[in-house]
Amino acid sequence: DKRFDVNMNGTVTLKRPLNLHEAYEVFSVHAWDANGKKHTIESPLNHPPLAFARSPAGLKRAKRGWVIPPFHVPENSRGPFPMKLVQIKSDFAKETEMVYSITGEGADQDPKGIFTVGRLSGILFVTQSLDRENKASYRIIAHSTGRDVDNVKDSPMEILINVIDQNDNKPLFTQNPFNGHVHEAAGKGTCIFMTVTATDADDPETYNSIVNYAIVSQEPPFPKSNMFDINILSGTIRVREPDMDREQWPRYTLLIVAADMEGEGLATTGTAVIIITDSNDNPPQFEQTSYKYNYLYFILYTISHIISVPENKVGAVVAKLTVTDGDEVGSPAWSTKYRIISGDKGGFFNVSTGPTQLEGIITTVKPLDFEKTKQYVLSVIVENDDPFVSSLPTSTATVTVNVEYVKEPPKPPHRRMQPLCLLIAESSFLWPPSPLQLGRSNSLHNGRSVELAAGKRRSPSPPLPSP
Repeated sequence: DKRFDVNMNGTVTLKRPLNLHEAYEVFSVHAWDANGKKHTIESPLNHPPLAFARSPAGLKRAKRGWVIPPFHVPENSRGPFPMKLVQIKSDFAKETEMVYSITGEGADQDPKGIFTVGRLSGILFVTQSLDRENKASYRIIAHSTGRDVDNVKDSPMEILINVIDQNDNKPLFTQNPFNGHVHEAAGKGTCIFMTVTATDADDPETYNSIVNYAIVSQEPPFPKSNMFDINILSGTIRVREPDMDREQWPRYTLLIVAADMEGEGLATTGTAVIIITDSNDNPPQFEQTSYKYNYLYFILYTISHIISVPENKVGAVVAKLTVTDGDEVGSPAWSTKYRIISGDKGGFFNVSTGPTQLEGIITTVKPLDFEKTKQYVLSVIVENDDPFVSSLPTSTATVTVNVEYVKEPPKPPHRRMQPLCLLIAESSFLWPPSPLQLGRSNSLHNGRSVELAAGKRRSPSPPLPSP
């Protein structure tokens, strides 16, 4: 409580005027010995008697009975018990002996028996140590009646007892460990990527529950031992230093302490595990940057076992260009894509990504023509599916494709077919006609081609009758 001050000799003084009806009458003083052990003492409980009929300073008149300001009792008191809290007194006690009793929470209602009152003395006692986290306040009704006089009694008086919090609960992390991830290319101070949280069961209106956070250690301590920052109040974690490298340090473990009383009280530790996710900071590189291939150009058929592609074949594999990439295997920063950037104005070739994701396969999409172009010099560039995180050099391969003409085999000579004629003598008419073997004849009969018949001669048929 900042309204009090404790001197080195243990004297407690007020720093400013204090109204006892609005402040604590009971407070605790903490001291630490040379070994760091904490010791606590409580101030004496000196409260003026609570009166029924007449209002002392600070009491306010209500419709029913007297309402007094809340009464405060510290938790975790070590006794001895029963411990006196306050004396209840009736103005009728000046004239006759009064009998006192209490009802309500902690008296005749659960939790029962925590508070008792002296039947004739009116002294209110607490019988055991209180726990604010279990129950923070009690509402008690005090009664007084004349012992030997039936018509003498006071109106019931309500007493509100608040349990003063002590710092008896250390913070607890809501989970352990906390897990987060951040891109390796995250900039300094620009990326809040996770939050750790601890709760404290003490009174939220006091410093006992105000939790502060701090990073105790970082593993591994590379490239610097303070790669991350934590917000002292909110527990948010952000990148403090750049130059994270997933390929070297893919994971960090932070030891975090959460302490109440603004970092000066009870403390607990937890861990935050940070996974460094891949950023595209490693460009793919061709394993070989210059390739030469002979592409054989054939007509109709291939010769021998020379690797060749027929003239009209499309989709022939020309080259496979392999690359390497240092980023995370299987990530978009690792998988590749390819482009032909020069040397193929006619669109004869295509390059695609192979099944390994680390090779570019060049194929033909149009037949090549030796007479038109004997050589192609292709420039091929490789990139990743993810863009680079910064300006990085790209790798380019040069592929030289020689179109090699192979002569087709000779063909048989082409002979012009002559008309076939059949020579038949006038006197050799056969009937019925026999199958004939036809041949070529240059004989002419009366200026006309005639047919030459070969077959078995038969007797002439009788002449046909004249018409």
